[in-house]
Amino acid sequence: MQNLVRFGVSLEKDLLARFDKRMRERGHSNRSEAIRDLIRRDFVEDSWEKDGEVAGAVTLVYDHHRHDLVGQLVHLQHDFQESILSSQHVHLDHDHCLEIIAVKGRASRVRLLSEQLKGLKGVMHGSLSMGSTGRDLE
Repeated sequence: MQNLVRFGVSLEKDLLARFDKRMRERGHSNRSEAIRDLIRRDFVEDSWEKDGEVAGAVTLVYDHHRHDLVGQLVHLQHDFQESILSSQHVHLDHDHCLEIIAVKGRASRVRLLSEQLKGLKGVMHGSLSMGSTGRDLE
């Protein structure tokens, strides 16, 4: 608790009311928690913008019947093995699979992997969830 610093913030009344509502919707118990979350989110975004060391997840939904798609997915992941921590493969139904790939590395390399995976024919949906290694939040 010695490292905590109190400071004042001046906001318009309507803006503060909107902030308090959003804070409650997101489950923050107080304004300090909500402000810390916003500041940390900004640091994470900054790491991604400045090509820092980042972590995240690539999520793909695809048709596993698509000719050679599974082979292409595996080949591409081998090309980026330094950025891949793990992957999880889930059968959604007879035709569709979900793949979740945990990634870590330079933001530009992780983005490139994500874009190449999402661009393969047969991938129906793909997203990149941007996260942090935690170092930028200390």
